[in-house]
Amino acid sequence: MWHAHLAVLHTAANRDREETFRDLFERLTAEQGLAVAEARPGVDEATASFATVISREPDVVVAHQARLADLIVVPHPAGDESSSSDALHAVLFDSAKPVLIAPQTAPSTIGNHVCIGWNGTAESASAVMTAMPWLKRAQSIRILWSEDYQRRGPLAADLAQYLAAHHLSADRAAFRSMNNAVGAGLLSAANEFACDLLVMGAYSHSRLRQSILGGVTRHALEHAAVPLMMHR
Repeated sequence: MWHAHLAVLHTAANRDREETFRDLFERLTAEQGLAVAEARPGVDEATASFATVISREPDVVVAHQARLADLIVVPHPAGDESSSSDALHAVLFDSAKPVLIAPQTAPSTIGNHVCIGWNGTAESASAVMTAMPWLKRAQSIRILWSEDYQRRGPLAADLAQYLAAHHLSADRAAFRSMNNAVGAGLLSAANEFACDLLVMGAYSHSRLRQSILGGVTRHALEHAAVPLMMHR
């Protein structure tokens, strides 16, 4: 049993967004045969619910709402959709939950061939733990690592042993920075694997430092063409 909850958060001046998303919600639940109801114990069927929250600080509210979700799905922070970017960073920094960032173009598959961007940090370890249900269903898993990306902590070989303890087989592939960008090298290596889900930690360094100097998280968010599962 699972429950999908769509929350639309906006200011009073953007009520038209509610109608757009409500129409989308009703169409998708009808197409998938989902019961529109609140989750209840003992009910063995998938359900979905819709909520509207009006706030002057929607990015703050969405992070608070997300604390009681198992997985938060957000749109790609592209173009001039600053609200999408604000909501994304709010849930990454203030929900303590994993976030799935959808690519700009919907993929034909997700989670069949999973790459793990590993650098030994607590953030990357959290990402692996939250992705475990996906990893157990994956057809193949590859750990991507680089000397330019590695921080103090377990190495890629150690992660492979950890996954083996969970009865999961993963190969390892080293990658190099491209044009002095570690993130570009990571995404290139993921593309070579035909990856359809990239799991990685988010913002091992501060967001301010990454915004000024650049960083792997920032590059992945801006340029990844595959779904990203991130945890901080």
